[in-house]
Amino acid sequence: MARLAIAKSFLADYARLDKDAQRAVDAAVAKFAKSPDPGLCLEKPQHSWDDRIRTLEVDSHWRGVVLAPVIGDTYCLVAALPKDKADAYATSRRFSVNRALGVLEVRDEDTIQQPSLQQTARQAGKRLFADVNDADLTRLGVDAQILSRVRLLASEADLESLQDALPEAQYAVLNALAAGCTVDEAREEIARLYATGTLPEQVDPDDLVSAMERSPGQVTFVSGQEELQAVLAYPFATWRTFLHPNQRKIAYRPSYSGPAQVTGGPGTGKTVTLLHRAALADALAAQLDLLIHDDDVRRRIEVLNVDRLAYAIVKAARGAPVIADERALRTHWTKAAGPDLTPAFLKNEWEQVILAQDLHTATAYLTCLRTGRGRALTRAQRSRVWQAAQQVTGELAAARQSTHLQLANEATYLLRHTGSPRYRHILVDEGQDLHPSQWRLLRSAVASVPDDLFIAADPHQRIYDNRLSLASMRIDVRGRSRRLSVNYRTTQEILDWAVPLLGADPVTGLDGEVDSLLGYRSPMHGSRPRYRMAATRSEEFGYLAERVRAWLAAGIEPQAIGLAARSASLVREAREMLKADGIMTTPLSGRRSAQGVRAGTMHAMKGLEFQAVAVIGVEHGLVPEPAAVTPQCEDPVAYTQDLQRERCVLFVACTRARDHLYISGTGEPSPFRPEELTSTIPAAPREISIPRPGLPRGIPASILTHGG
Repeated sequence: MARLAIAKSFLADYARLDKDAQRAVDAAVAKFAKSPDPGLCLEKPQHSWDDRIRTLEVDSHWRGVVLAPVIGDTYCLVAALPKDKADAYATSRRFSVNRALGVLEVRDEDTIQQPSLQQTARQAGKRLFADVNDADLTRLGVDAQILSRVRLLASEADLESLQDALPEAQYAVLNALAAGCTVDEAREEIARLYATGTLPEQVDPDDLVSAMERSPGQVTFVSGQEELQAVLAYPFATWRTFLHPNQRKIAYRPSYSGPAQVTGGPGTGKTVTLLHRAALADALAAQLDLLIHDDDVRRRIEVLNVDRLAYAIVKAARGAPVIADERALRTHWTKAAGPDLTPAFLKNEWEQVILAQDLHTATAYLTCLRTGRGRALTRAQRSRVWQAAQQVTGELAAARQSTHLQLANEATYLLRHTGSPRYRHILVDEGQDLHPSQWRLLRSAVASVPDDLFIAADPHQRIYDNRLSLASMRIDVRGRSRRLSVNYRTTQEILDWAVPLLGADPVTGLDGEVDSLLGYRSPMHGSRPRYRMAATRSEEFGYLAERVRAWLAAGIEPQAIGLAARSASLVREAREMLKADGIMTTPLSGRRSAQGVRAGTMHAMKGLEFQAVAVIGVEHGLVPEPAAVTPQCEDPVAYTQDLQRERCVLFVACTRARDHLYISGTGEPSPFRPEELTSTIPAAPREISIPRPGLPRGIPASILTHGG
């Protein structure tokens, strides 16, 4: 069998195909891979910029595009396209090796060589890069063929017109220079973003195979027919496990001297970086299985959330605990409330102050700092809060019930009492949503040694009230915190819609510093999101069915479509309507292999991703959810935090989409919509295109966990 490499672009194409086309591709690729002379299965285009590009016949309608280096038996599958598009790709593209980075890159030579660029240059005065000499551009990786075209550019607009045609790394350095960076600053930026370590001293421009091996974020190699079948069986999932070099640097660093943290906006690869870190630790369950093929290593990694961890520790000590029902808990707080202290305020004070600080006496509560709580309390009011909390916890104890946060504190005490760490390493996903009691549990579950905790978090996706500084939990990530800023999942058009939903208020990260989305961007482009307002809920559901059917007709698999709403009741209504319309759905919490559009609340969308997402009920009175927002007169700080959390919930739901985003509602639009768009919504329902705004044996090696 020839050595076979698969590009990320091929898997993205393959994941979009319908089942019949995928089966045809499977058969063609398997035949090609097993052939004693694979080159005989390939066709050479009549006219091409790159003599190493070939096409692979799939059937009468589809072709694969293959890169066949001149030396050796390594072949790379780079695209799976309709015949006419495959022919156009094969004749217009050129592959090369970046002279500075040594990575594989591809360009659209037809677009780069267009005559109009020369005509524009004749009419212009000073050139865009007149102050940068050829030697510096070459040192930054701009190759000779592109250099001649770069010299014709007169403005940043000219450069932007070539963004999709130029190799990604070369465009990045040119864009940095155009933005005012010095040559050295541009070199540092390109090294930070694309190098897996230090820049290679020597690069062979003709060695494409070595370039593929230096491009782990774009190319993966398969060893044998079995691994090839596994990759093609889960193309969308496999595509999600690719690491860009700047992610790989973080994931595969040999060691961190203590706790480490990776932050970044949605789609920047925090979770996949964490998963690769888990693979490194000893050599989210379904994805981890794609990365780790050693059964013994896989058995030494537990994947569970913090609530399950606390439950297991307490169960081992005193038997299975009973979790308090949320509705019953609300009843307890209602009984304990007084005229000036509402049930919601009491519950939040108990969770965010008493449980958060693990306070056990009235004196401790009466004298503690209430950081983050906006409403000041008199000593008498604090006494009433403590009495109410004692009443509720007493009723829970009498019923032999506990909340998840109580269990976390109890499990922490049990671990501290034994003095024995439960894990060698802990990797935490969605860290921004963990409560202080859960962080104390994780800190107690692993010894304070190098590589003890590896944390992925994004405060812009905070959908629960928990706020803290990791340093206060004895988790110091200073000097070991890295930020990712490039979104490899969602198109720039979707980001242009979603980021303004967050508003302008500053967001504080887990290290106590303000976290910014400055520089957050996507190299991918696609269709713009659609926002459609309807007069009635029935009409909105009708539009939703039309949109889902259009996605299905375009070849998107049902399980690659996500449907979200703020409330569970609206999700149920939408599922019933779609079922009546012949469209099957399955809950987000169900099996991933289940056939059907996956539907759930916005909260449940956290950590998931889909090719297409529909977010419904984005309207006044539902988003933000009134019951989730503290009245401003009761606690102005909590009111502001609640509104920001509701913004984050909508932001999370919208950024689950990879290629397509559809938003709908009825009546008056949600106040979270970007201000410049709100005034343009007409009373009559119509579809609107969103414009772009400028240890000892037996201890598990590691644990992957996220918020309960």
